[in-house]
Amino acid sequence: MGSSPETEHPVKALGYAARDTSGVLSPINFSRRETGDEDVRFKVLYCGVCHSDLHSVKNEWYNAKYPMIPGHEIVGVVTEVGKNVKKVKIGDKVGVGCIVGSCHSCDQCGADQEQYCPKMVQTYNDHTMVTYGGYSDHMVANEHFIISWPKDYPLDGGAPLLCAGITVYSPIRYYGLDKPNMHVGVVGLGGLGHVAVKFLKALGVKVTVISTSPNKKEEAVNNFGADSFLVSRDQEQMAGGVGSLDGIIDTVSADHALVPLISLLKPNGKLVLVGGPTKPYELPAFPLLVGRKMVGGSLIGGIKETQEMIEFAAKHKITAEIEVIPIEYINTAMERLQKNDVRYRFVIDVGNTLKAK
Repeated sequence: MGSSPETEHPVKALGYAARDTSGVLSPINFSRRETGDEDVRFKVLYCGVCHSDLHSVKNEWYNAKYPMIPGHEIVGVVTEVGKNVKKVKIGDKVGVGCIVGSCHSCDQCGADQEQYCPKMVQTYNDHTMVTYGGYSDHMVANEHFIISWPKDYPLDGGAPLLCAGITVYSPIRYYGLDKPNMHVGVVGLGGLGHVAVKFLKALGVKVTVISTSPNKKEEAVNNFGADSFLVSRDQEQMAGGVGSLDGIIDTVSADHALVPLISLLKPNGKLVLVGGPTKPYELPAFPLLVGRKMVGGSLIGGIKETQEMIEFAAKHKITAEIEVIPIEYINTAMERLQKNDVRYRFVIDVGNTLKAK
């Protein structure tokens, strides 16, 4: 029998994998590499369920490689370190986000922007090599891509920040939407959006949440501290917000119109996209020309910035709102995620529920 990714590595592992575009996940025996000199191996305790996991297992981005073991919001406890590892030691709590490799020599890596390295390696479903994510009993990664976990910061509530958190924190910082007394909109109060509101409020920014769901208003304002709430389908409410925002973080990955959002921006305002709808947006030129507005994008963040983000979150006691689930519930969770029936992030209790039968 020829070697395959399941048999060629020496360390046995257990996970949950999708085998085809149905996206249905079920147990899989696979293997991981030995702990190299610069590697950190850790027992996975929790793994967040990201909306991109759902897109990926169903091949909605047309790049799926099966079997696929998703999960890139991974936290756990170190069980083994290579002889050259300095960052962490056995027993330390650590995290791994969306990236497990980069070239370390390009301009992007030099600027701590590994997420834009042409040779960036994704934590799972990478297009250049076989990688398996955090819906598994343990993980091994080069120490550069290991996030040190702040003391006393919750593992379960903190896990989703390794993707959802950095995905909104990075553009808030890069596009300068982090100045006190600015007024920033957040589109979509889901896994990313609710964390964006918490970060912006911790930075002293005035926040308006823009959502299709009127029933999220109370939570946005009372629980997360949003200053105001606009129902995006209510033309009167949207008209009342025209020209009021310095910037907008748009977290929605379903198809939606951009022009009404652009109208909410002040002159020089910035609309930053972090969601990934499968259909192209419609973007006429004139709404941008009138007011020198811009539409930008942002993808996760580099390792240094991810570490900074986790420490900021710990300092300000920011965690995701989570529903902790056993691994065998994952297919139901995916169905609920498809219907936006989660407030606001599923987190798999891998450590207690993923066991060999």
